[in-house]
Amino acid sequence: MGIAAVVAAVAVIIQGTEEARPAEQAAAAPPPAPSTGPSRAAAPAAGPEEAQAKAPRFSATTCWPDLARFNDAVTIDTFRAWAGPLIASNDPHVLAYLQERLAELIGGDEGRALEVLEWAREAPPEEFKLFLAGVRGASALLKPRVAERLIDLGLDPKMDLERRAGYLDGVQQLHRLESHQLERLGHFAKDAASGEAGWVATRAIGRVMMEDLARTGTAKPYLDKLLTIGTESQDEPVRYLALEMEMHADAPLDAKSTARLARLLSTEGSEHVRRVVAHDLSLAEDKKQVLDIYAKAFAAERDLCVRWALFRFSARAAGKDALPTMANMAMIDPRFQANYQDIERLYASGVVDYDRIWFGLPDQNAHGCLDHHDD
Repeated sequence: MGIAAVVAAVAVIIQGTEEARPAEQAAAAPPPAPSTGPSRAAAPAAGPEEAQAKAPRFSATTCWPDLARFNDAVTIDTFRAWAGPLIASNDPHVLAYLQERLAELIGGDEGRALEVLEWAREAPPEEFKLFLAGVRGASALLKPRVAERLIDLGLDPKMDLERRAGYLDGVQQLHRLESHQLERLGHFAKDAASGEAGWVATRAIGRVMMEDLARTGTAKPYLDKLLTIGTESQDEPVRYLALEMEMHADAPLDAKSTARLARLLSTEGSEHVRRVVAHDLSLAEDKKQVLDIYAKAFAAERDLCVRWALFRFSARAAGKDALPTMANMAMIDPRFQANYQDIERLYASGVVDYDRIWFGLPDQNAHGCLDHHDD
């Protein structure tokens, strides 16, 4: 029914279009190349003003009179050849339909999914995107052999990095990663030569972590790998992303992970990365430990925005218990005196939830630091 709705939306039926071809003619041959523009309805002669008032309203969507035939007759064996003229149109509605139709044809069939992944190896860019989108939309993606092949192709050194990134982008749709898969992706992600594909691999690890955490309550293997990438990668955007994924997952940090992040606060050269580390540490299970880490890091830190992160995330980590630590920070750096007074007043009023504290501040960007998604 979903595919039928897409077909109906794409093949717009307007008043005055020609009658449909007989069914036996539709099934006789593959669909011809699509028409190049919307069908037009005849209008009776009238004056300019009357004609304008009575003019029918046409959708900007291209009308493909053969799309219904394609939908009814296409199979996985004919899809690639028949879809060529439709792909060449570059019509976004048609391309969206083709992705959904291909996903439906693949379904839960492992063999079909593997076949389409192979189609993509040498396909032109538009077909490559379409084929991978079809696999990502099919339930067969979660089959073990399909997931393994997707990773194999994404890590294939004989393939250009842009195409490898396309395969790796599909990995983020998986529900879990086996330990050997996680190891391979992590090794690739921190490789300085991986470029954009390494960034995509890092994001995939983080997205699967969030999915697996929601289903099983376990994030540790993924988190360990992301912390390794965030510590060892030579690419700052990759390091930032690896640590940011923990921020979005809200996975609690054990003592070992907390200690690893604490070391990063003193060794990481990028202030942007140190800011996201400060955010991550607010998820530490040991609240006293993290307040001590924040206090020491604040005293040694010279960047205003990193200090602002350490200051406000103290409240996120320990709530009202963080006020003494924050008061000391405000004494070290008087620029935070007004912020401390605002937060102290909110706690005194009975507010305890960090989000309400944060949005209760007169200005969330008091120090002009929020140019990243780290609030």
